[in-house]
Amino acid sequence: MSETSTGAPANVDSNGHSTKRATPVGGQMPLKGLAKGMWVTLRELFRRNQTVQYPHVKEEPHPRARGVIGLLEENCTVCMLCARECPDWCIYIEGHKEKRPPRRAGAKPRTRQVLDRFDIDYSLCMYCGICVDVCPFDALHWSPEYDYTEFGIAEMLHDKKRLGHWENTRRDQPAYEKGSKMKVKVKK
Repeated sequence: MSETSTGAPANVDSNGHSTKRATPVGGQMPLKGLAKGMWVTLRELFRRNQTVQYPHVKEEPHPRARGVIGLLEENCTVCMLCARECPDWCIYIEGHKEKRPPRRAGAKPRTRQVLDRFDIDYSLCMYCGICVDVCPFDALHWSPEYDYTEFGIAEMLHDKKRLGHWENTRRDQPAYEKGSKMKVKVKK
């Protein structure tokens, strides 16, 4: 590298800025990137459109798709595990105890929790699925429905009747892939 009489390199001015002009890297054309981008745009312009015209045409979701959480009311024992484990606190449960007749003659009457209220506030829910995973009686499940929008945020609070409606949309899950393990519930 040659130096000037002041001892600075020849391609640096007195302020320390480079006087060397920028040259294309690797000897490429300066507009090659622009030409490449325009070629991609032109190529995509004539491809078939993948957009679904949503309100008129509905796309079929994948069988394991997570849409909305449904409730099978008969399986719920009001154990409140789902409400306690929910990180958003969007599940509201209320219940009461009822006396049931004994199973055998001469035995004490049984008490059973009965579900009065089960609400999920979907305006708070982040769809993590923890409630579905922790339910020991499979009362909660994923439904593939995704079209449950409302006009007001207050209408996003779904009660047990509306959550039970999602039970009717539940599909049978496809078999697990080869080599995967089934979900096993641990009994305590």
